[in-house]
Amino acid sequence: MSSPMQSSAYSATFRASEWMRSWSSIGCLLLVAGTGCSQKPADSSGNETNDSIRSVSVQLNWYPEVEHGGVYQSVVDGTYESLGLNVDIQPGGRATPVAPELAMGRSQFAITNADDVVLFRAQGADVVAVMAAVQDHPRCILVRADSGVESLENLSGLTLQRQAGRAYLTFLEKRGYLKDVRQVPYHNSIAAMVTDPKIAVQAYSVAEPLIAEQQGLEVRTLMVSELGWNPYSSVLVTTGDMIRESPDIVRAMVEGTVAGWKKFLDSPAQANAAILDANQHGMTEEALRFGAEQMVPLAMPRGNSNEVGMMTDTRWQELVDQMIELELVNADAVKAEDCFTTEFLSAEM
Repeated sequence: MSSPMQSSAYSATFRASEWMRSWSSIGCLLLVAGTGCSQKPADSSGNETNDSIRSVSVQLNWYPEVEHGGVYQSVVDGTYESLGLNVDIQPGGRATPVAPELAMGRSQFAITNADDVVLFRAQGADVVAVMAAVQDHPRCILVRADSGVESLENLSGLTLQRQAGRAYLTFLEKRGYLKDVRQVPYHNSIAAMVTDPKIAVQAYSVAEPLIAEQQGLEVRTLMVSELGWNPYSSVLVTTGDMIRESPDIVRAMVEGTVAGWKKFLDSPAQANAAILDANQHGMTEEALRFGAEQMVPLAMPRGNSNEVGMMTDTRWQELVDQMIELELVNADAVKAEDCFTTEFLSAEM
């Protein structure tokens, strides 16, 4: 059995992937939403509010962690409030139905990953990305330093503990990186690595390396993004209806979230305290502090705070092309330009 610290850090590797468990029912939800479900902001009880109050809900794709730091920052320091927003954060979990929550109007915004946006749209959900907090995805493969593995190009002979069905695995498989690699289920622990140098595990660079260090393991963090699979993460999304009907609210939410991320990356203590209070799944102050430090180069790979939130046509088109090539979506099911908009981002970005 893993310790609370292990459990909290390892939980980072599942994230929004669990949306697939609920995806079989989203078609029905979308049909219901299409019959007149209101996209008006609602308060925590589900009642529609007066537009002047500007109360909105943001659905997280996982339990509160550093990947949501900017949202918590702008709640606790009053940034959203200064922009006329009353933001209610809805924690996620292992089976958070991000797209259905948006489609049914129970939340007006959500946090997810760019590849999930593509999948959502391919299935008919009108989900649109409006800012991306993290430019380089934290997905990595963790190996022991004494494994002899220096890069993802020489994983042959290892046993990889992973959660099946994720897009990055399809990418690695199609590119030949997992040839002669035995794949087994991931059990939310790095315990097997302690006794076997030939075990590798799926990981997020903002979490698992700390656990390995605490267990006395010297590990090597192999970033999948360096191979070319690099979808934006910690992406703020909303619906097409929300963009068309309440652009002022979307603009304020984007402005507040970008500002929150910039503050969080510079000084995360205040938001981390709020996250620690909201996370009831064994999170620790040390884990949040480590994660926030690791977030800085991921969100600002060139060290420029103006990178926070930015998205480009090139990156989205590359992602859609990759997912079509990997046969994760059909070529006629989704267009890159429909997945995102930069109209609410400031010109300096």
